[in-house]
Amino acid sequence: MQPALRYDLLLVGASTSNLTLAHRLLDLAKASGQKLSIALLEKSPQFGAHIVSGAISDPHVIAKLFPDYLTNGFPIEAEVTNSHLSILGAKEKWDLPHGIVPIGLRKEGQCILTLSQVIRWMAERLQAKALEIPNVQLDVFLGFAAHSILFEGDRVVGVKASATGDDNEDNLYAEYTCFGDKGFLSRDLLDRFELRANPQLWSVGVKEVWQTDVDYQGVIWHTLGYPILDGTFSGGFVYGLANKRICVGLVISLDSKDPNLNPQQRLQHFKAHPWLQELLKNGKLVKYGAATIPEGGYYSLPTKFAVEGAMLLGDAIGVLDAASLSGVDKSMETGYVAAGLLHDAFAKQNFVGLAGAYQKAVMEGFVGQALHTSKDFRRAFLENDRLLGEYLPAVCRSADKGHPWLGSLSFGLSKPFQRVTESIHALSLILGKSGGGLPPASYTSCRENIVPDFAPAPVAVMAPAKPETIYSRSDAVFYAAPRYHEGNKHIEEFDPKVCQNCITTYERLGKTTPCIADCTAEVHRIDIGAGVRTHGMSLENCIQCRTCEIVCPQTNLRVNPTYEGSGPDFFGL
Repeated sequence: MQPALRYDLLLVGASTSNLTLAHRLLDLAKASGQKLSIALLEKSPQFGAHIVSGAISDPHVIAKLFPDYLTNGFPIEAEVTNSHLSILGAKEKWDLPHGIVPIGLRKEGQCILTLSQVIRWMAERLQAKALEIPNVQLDVFLGFAAHSILFEGDRVVGVKASATGDDNEDNLYAEYTCFGDKGFLSRDLLDRFELRANPQLWSVGVKEVWQTDVDYQGVIWHTLGYPILDGTFSGGFVYGLANKRICVGLVISLDSKDPNLNPQQRLQHFKAHPWLQELLKNGKLVKYGAATIPEGGYYSLPTKFAVEGAMLLGDAIGVLDAASLSGVDKSMETGYVAAGLLHDAFAKQNFVGLAGAYQKAVMEGFVGQALHTSKDFRRAFLENDRLLGEYLPAVCRSADKGHPWLGSLSFGLSKPFQRVTESIHALSLILGKSGGGLPPASYTSCRENIVPDFAPAPVAVMAPAKPETIYSRSDAVFYAAPRYHEGNKHIEEFDPKVCQNCITTYERLGKTTPCIADCTAEVHRIDIGAGVRTHGMSLENCIQCRTCEIVCPQTNLRVNPTYEGSGPDFFGL
């Protein structure tokens, strides 16, 4: 018989949302005397080890949770002193005048965070806090992954979890279970209850941290253009961190037509730009990693944020605002709101109406208001391919020639009435000024947008001035530091023949399969045996970004949490 552990509250994943919930709930329980038993499950061996995010965040929720955050050791890399939105040609960079940069991208005064550090600090502080509250029991399970949800009828009653494998799973039961993950387990809840009217849109972020000999602390750039000019929704970023470090990254939407995005390779093309080569001069690569990002926003929100016995928070809901590139404060706010409602429900031992109250509070607060305002931001680019496929490249080419404004002008003059009409409509969507609803066909799953024979126009890539700053995918994996115990078969391939057919389809077109091309860590490969080309995996390289699962044309792959705390070490990334 499998062992069973029982708690009042079960938190799946040491996310910012779950940790915020736990901190707030402990504060409330300390004040009220409410008895609570809480379990926190985290699949990584150390808090923050599986977190990839160099975030710019408004600290208003942090200040609400930790009023003394400026003096209590809360890890902040810097306050943003200079914020730039830049257009990159293949050779030049054009910083847009500050007055025309959208307000949401003017980040001065906000905090630069390395989220893995924030997670570890919050978790350690939480454990210390729990020791001082006699009416609260907090059990922390590190390297302990939840693998499936336990149901009684349609009620969630806990999860099956394990540190060592399928044969040694424990049943953890709880009155209420909260999921703050990006989909490892929350996707099963969403699918079972059909909670999405529209699919989630995903991007993949690839990122490196460099030690430099110049101090850029507090200076940030968000970029558009080079090296992705094929219509794919994407952008780059450079953040100046403490101690003469910078993080350099690229975010690429997985709803691209291109089946061979090669995110890690594109990051190297980004770094080959003369501007970035100057920033990286005499630098040293410290960390590399990748993660998927839910960016669908308002239209991808679940129809319900909770079901009987369970609640979705943060990334499990998808509260990132792509228009302002802000998600940390919104994720934390969902946890803050949930904590108050859960405290009252436990005090009354009455959970009736909790789901509706939670969703109402989130959507009527700043999270829902921000997402509603920017609800048509992604739709603007879905409806008009020319914005990123024609207009942006024209501006980038003009930037290389020293007159970026002319790129905009010439594009508009080519078909003046059509272009002006399109531009006005797109701008109204981007700025949240359109009152229209969502056309049913606007949002489709990422894999449905792939065009197997898509042939993007070639983009000139400058030879790097410092070749030693450029890394192959196999070499970059070393800086993600994946470590796996024997037997970690955490990516499922459902039907090998489906993969064989996919390989044949793409090789006839002179391409490789999306899972191989878009892998961020040299996991997927083609094996040849007895004249048959089959799909193989080097799972010891996996950094658990889930990109392969999202872009698999036939939904033939699933990435599961690993056992025994295996996986990458992203701490400091």
